[in-house]
Amino acid sequence: MAVAVIDDDIPYWDLYELGVVCTVFGIPHPDLADPWYDLRLCAAGPSSSASPPSASSPDRPAPSPLGFTLRTPHGLEGLDGADTVIIPSVPEACVDGERELPDELLRALRRAADRGARMVSLCAGAFALAAAGVLDGRRATAHWMHTEALARRHPEVTVDDSVLYVDDGNVLTSAGVTAGLDLCLHLVRRDLGAHVANQLARRLVVPAHRPGGQAQFVEVSVPETGDDGLAPVLQWATERLDQPLTVDDLAARAGMSPRTFFRRLQAATGTTPLQWLLQQRLARAQSLLEATSLPVERVGQLSGLGTSANLRRHFTLHFGITPTDYRRAFPGHGGQGGRGVQSVQGVRAARQGRTVRRAGH
Repeated sequence: MAVAVIDDDIPYWDLYELGVVCTVFGIPHPDLADPWYDLRLCAAGPSSSASPPSASSPDRPAPSPLGFTLRTPHGLEGLDGADTVIIPSVPEACVDGERELPDELLRALRRAADRGARMVSLCAGAFALAAAGVLDGRRATAHWMHTEALARRHPEVTVDDSVLYVDDGNVLTSAGVTAGLDLCLHLVRRDLGAHVANQLARRLVVPAHRPGGQAQFVEVSVPETGDDGLAPVLQWATERLDQPLTVDDLAARAGMSPRTFFRRLQAATGTTPLQWLLQQRLARAQSLLEATSLPVERVGQLSGLGTSANLRRHFTLHFGITPTDYRRAFPGHGGQGGRGVQSVQGVRAARQGRTVRRAGH
């Protein structure tokens, strides 16, 4: 993974996205997956050398009083050969149109995309991918405060401001701040599986199940809505996925009418109660298939999807692969490890070979 950092003077605000990337991909977890990611920070401009020039140098912008300087031995040439290229943010002046993005950065991003690297942006980093032409003809998102500007300046991009992140195959974008963490965990889920992503999420003390499959939309198990009546019932439901649950059950638990519950959940998560339940059950099935040796029939029961036939139907429709084939990609199921390069390549090959088509996505 190569991370393109635009400024060697990084404002406090942009440190979050950069920190998320470094935390998720830069700290090895050999007990979860070995090998882990190989992270490389690549700086544009004078900080691409190990000994950056002084703050008074004409080759670098004047430092902000609220910022940090990045020192890394890698310049933008470090993006060459990377499997994944991430741009976590761009300077606010570039978002506002007061300053152009560096030409060398845009050229490096185009080269990476042309050779087939997976391209990822967090928050306002979407402006760099859009300026490089990587988002042309694609669906993308950014922080809701910037989506209007992104759509106006890049009309060839379909900007969606209603989602936490967008997975458009080899190009992924996220909304702002904590949505960047959602997307990073989604990448781990894609690469190393639901079980590894869930375990990592627990270590980061964030919700473990915010799944994103090939058909992207907002999927939140317990959304942070500030709605004291909604979050507890969703948590209650995730603990009882193996039981029959109806909208009336959830509404009664929340002390609302079914109509009110439906409306409030859709406003908070972007999906209906039954769709939300299905996503949680599919995520549970993923974890069980990866981490246990339970028969597929039992996985269907514990995830609340019922029979093995019903599990296969929903799993194949959503992920483009059968539960049995999915499990084969994780030879170390049962919590015994083995989620290394072979399992990563197996899942990628399976998903790339069988694409899911969903109405409206």
